[in-house]
Amino acid sequence: MFFLLRMAFWLTVVCVLLPGSGEKAATPDAQIDAVQAVTLASAAVSDMRGFCDRNPTACVVGGKVATAIGHRAEAGARTIFEFVSTKLADVKAAPADEPTRTIGVSATGSIKDNAAKGTLTPADLRPAFHAPVPLPPRREARAGRSSV
Repeated sequence: MFFLLRMAFWLTVVCVLLPGSGEKAATPDAQIDAVQAVTLASAAVSDMRGFCDRNPTACVVGGKVATAIGHRAEAGARTIFEFVSTKLADVKAAPADEPTRTIGVSATGSIKDNAAKGTLTPADLRPAFHAPVPLPPRREARAGRSSV
């Protein structure tokens, strides 16, 4: 259960921080100032009970903050939904009836390719040559003594 709450929290944070289209941000209810937001947050933390009765302007600014965050979260969720929908449509549109490519090595060591079409040649499929790594000099050679 706690995992789901954490996942919902972080998904909300990501949705709010994603860049939106800005269509709804132009409304006067969604326009807030950073100073107003800080003032509202500090006032809400200091006194939660009866807050709106004593400070109605802070509740108005809080409503604006909630509206702005809601619009940002909606735009972020829409962006994520469109991205996932596009990716799923691309996966579904990929041709599924292409033959699978099987590559094997025959008993003689030659590479055989069973695909109907392909651009790699057998020379391309062979492993690249790696030169042997030279060994360090023997202890005797480093010390200047003969190895006999």
